[in-house]
Amino acid sequence: MALAAVALVGCKTEGGDDPQTEDMPEWYYTGGKLGTTTNTSSMAFRQSTPATDNAGMGRAFAQGDNIAEKDFVTNASGRQHGLGPVYVRASCQHCHPNYSHGTSVPEGTYDAAHQGNGTLLVVINPTTQAYVPWLAGMPQLFGAEPFKAPVNPDMISVSWKTATDEHGNHFPDGETYELRYPEVKMPKEAVYVYNQGYRDPDGLLETEGYEVKLENTIGVYGTGLLDAITDEDIIAQYAKEEADGKLKNGLNPAIYAGGMVQTGYYKNDAQWGPKRFTYALSRGPLQDAAGANAIWNITNVTRSDRRYHYLDLNGGIYAEYASKDPEVQEGFADYIAKIDPNKEHPEWHTDNMEANVKEFLLSKSLPAEMSDDEFTQVMIWHRGLAVPAARNVKDEKVLRGKELFSQIGCDYCHRPTWTTGPDQVRDPNGFFKQGDLPTYPNQKIWPYTDMVQHKLCMENDIRTGWCRTTPLWGRGLHKKATGDAYEARMHDTRARNVIEAIMWHGYSNQSDAYYPTQQFYNLPKEDRDAIVAFINAI
Repeated sequence: MALAAVALVGCKTEGGDDPQTEDMPEWYYTGGKLGTTTNTSSMAFRQSTPATDNAGMGRAFAQGDNIAEKDFVTNASGRQHGLGPVYVRASCQHCHPNYSHGTSVPEGTYDAAHQGNGTLLVVINPTTQAYVPWLAGMPQLFGAEPFKAPVNPDMISVSWKTATDEHGNHFPDGETYELRYPEVKMPKEAVYVYNQGYRDPDGLLETEGYEVKLENTIGVYGTGLLDAITDEDIIAQYAKEEADGKLKNGLNPAIYAGGMVQTGYYKNDAQWGPKRFTYALSRGPLQDAAGANAIWNITNVTRSDRRYHYLDLNGGIYAEYASKDPEVQEGFADYIAKIDPNKEHPEWHTDNMEANVKEFLLSKSLPAEMSDDEFTQVMIWHRGLAVPAARNVKDEKVLRGKELFSQIGCDYCHRPTWTTGPDQVRDPNGFFKQGDLPTYPNQKIWPYTDMVQHKLCMENDIRTGWCRTTPLWGRGLHKKATGDAYEARMHDTRARNVIEAIMWHGYSNQSDAYYPTQQFYNLPKEDRDAIVAFINAI
């Protein structure tokens, strides 16, 4: 703790607060004494926590940071090899520029190769809201020769539509705001298996009856601190909100109904407690969530605990049609000779090229392309990323905004603070154990989230309509960290600033946040600006 204090007082923040000479309020330390950095520059989200440094993991953190920053390559050997055979992005930085959330999406062609485009495609059955079986939950947009991308991103377009709320998009004092939302077009010809002859039994692909949405990445900093919140405290939050009965839409019954109900995704069964990561609350604990998953399925780089490819929801449609593709067959011998030069997998080297391709794509015993040491370094980095300290915490405008934020009810869903538990590292895969990663026991943290899903009932809403309350900590530094023209708030970057984000919360009178949004709407401009200043300061 003494070392942590030294680390925290080592520099002056750009907000003007100097912890060397000033007595800072506790909410200044957004990540607690073990999880906060005073660096609020463009590199704020890239700092290690004092807990990481205190544990002697600084070097491993730096090595993990290097892996996360650099592109993986399609080579069969060498540094960061193994990208593909199909993949979503080539690096963590592509979706998390400077480890912030993704940047705003411009009008026009969906530029998947643009570093900073952290919006992933969500292709669903509009009736069931389920992912389509012929693509992965996060559809891959690139292929390593001779393989073809499951979706051609150059054929996808994004257009921005405008919406008008019940107030005509202006406050009582005349100040105006805009509301926009994205529409995504993906013709069936953009889907590889369709071009190869696949026909969807449900008919959605042929008729283009599927829906395509955007979901933006969130910042990866502070995830270790959220993992350190106890299951009991999260369950108590659900119980409180159920008992309060304040939410128009109640609680998602797939998650909680008189007791925690697990969604059954992946390996996170009931023994691992409530989910806490992703908008859909599909992942948790951290060691089997977020980056632990993404470093594999975004890149398709295998490791000892994931010796198989991430292809599609069905598990075999892409493999079936790629194996029949003459161009894939023609190039496969050269490709597999680099992957398996000693022919340790004879099933990939037979005279039947279609069978070879299919066996490779569906194999459960692929060679591990990322070493265990590298994976450990990535997770030390991921769990060790600090949260930047709050800025301007003694500014009168910010303090007024903090008071109003609570008064109008924003703090019900954006719960300001939690206290972490003993932080026992848990891993459903059995890879990590206590002592392998940084931990954050008994820290009072300020993420501004209740870790629960709610409905905002917006135009062209998120899949299912249920969305976990996104933590607000650090979000005000996004433009500085990324150079983005906008703040890119909300799940699909529809809100370009705080005002737009707030007013989207009350767009529908069925929104769980309708009441506090109307309270905000009726405030004088000076008070609205104070709330904006506070949100940008935390």
